[in-house]
Amino acid sequence: MHKPTALFLGRFQPFHNGHLLVLQGMTKVCGKILIGIGSSDKSRTAENPFSAAVRKEMIQRALQAKDLIPMFDIHLIDLPDETDDEVWRTKVLELTGPVDKVWTGNEWTKKCFEGHVEVQNIKVVPGISGTEIRGKMRAGGNWQDQVPKEVAGYIQEQDLLSQIK
Repeated sequence: MHKPTALFLGRFQPFHNGHLLVLQGMTKVCGKILIGIGSSDKSRTAENPFSAAVRKEMIQRALQAKDLIPMFDIHLIDLPDETDDEVWRTKVLELTGPVDKVWTGNEWTKKCFEGHVEVQNIKVVPGISGTEIRGKMRAGGNWQDQVPKEVAGYIQEQDLLSQIK
């Protein structure tokens, strides 16, 4: 049976336990996984505090700790924003090559791909949200239990909390 090539789209600001659960599930049903780092051209803002390079490092550390790299065919791809939805979708598919399915929990992303590529809707993990995690980081709250321990360690080791506005 052909295992599909899937694109998992997100901003990963930061990469959290919900993202990791999705990727672990994807390894069971996908042959190749492309992780699209959305808004890769944005950093040091309230919505997008971390650069694409920092987000890639977070993801790689978390996946390596779970032995998902190099056991699976997983690739990380920078996906900068575009002003037009159709231009963005076209650009994404140019950068990724052909994909069988797009995995996303974002309504706008679903709308961009529906009718062009099969969309797998991801259910939000209750209590885990990048927006809430960034809020806890700003407020000095406990955010560490909502991200893989490798991600929390990397954020602290690199003093990345200082980038949260």
